[in-house]
Amino acid sequence: MIDLKDYDNAVIKFRKSLNYNLLPVLSWDFYAPNYEVIKQTEEDSVALLRLVSDNSWNFDTNILDTKLKSDKNIVVVTDAQLNIVFATKNMWNMSQYYPEEIIGKSPKMFQGELTSTSSLKIVSDAVKKREPFEVTVINYRKDGSTYNCWIQGLPVFDNKGEVVNFIAFEKEVA
Repeated sequence: MIDLKDYDNAVIKFRKSLNYNLLPVLSWDFYAPNYEVIKQTEEDSVALLRLVSDNSWNFDTNILDTKLKSDKNIVVVTDAQLNIVFATKNMWNMSQYYPEEIIGKSPKMFQGELTSTSSLKIVSDAVKKREPFEVTVINYRKDGSTYNCWIQGLPVFDNKGEVVNFIAFEKEVA
């Protein structure tokens, strides 16, 4: 026990010899840019899984995880009438629209004068046939500037084989 008492006294003496400069927590530079991205991705993942469950999707949810987390795609889900019902929070990074601003609208809101009609025909034909598609289109941001948007679209069937949604995985490409 005496050994521990000597040790404790030595630690106390050492700590008293240190010269501390105390700083308020507000002055510390806490910066974690990736934390917000991870948090938003997890929130989006939970919301997508809820959508899968609510609509009885017959869909491999591992694809969602890969496309959202690993590939960092933007995910847009429409109903069978092509009204947007869900968009991931990273939508802002590409289009300058927050998900709340586009819910209930048609994906046509991103199209404009420079959007290729032949690309749109590929999408339209695939949707009518209830088939997957992959296309790159010129889309428009909220401020009117353009960007090349790679889109991989898939029809989503329920457990009865009916199309209940369409899902698009999107990325801005050069």
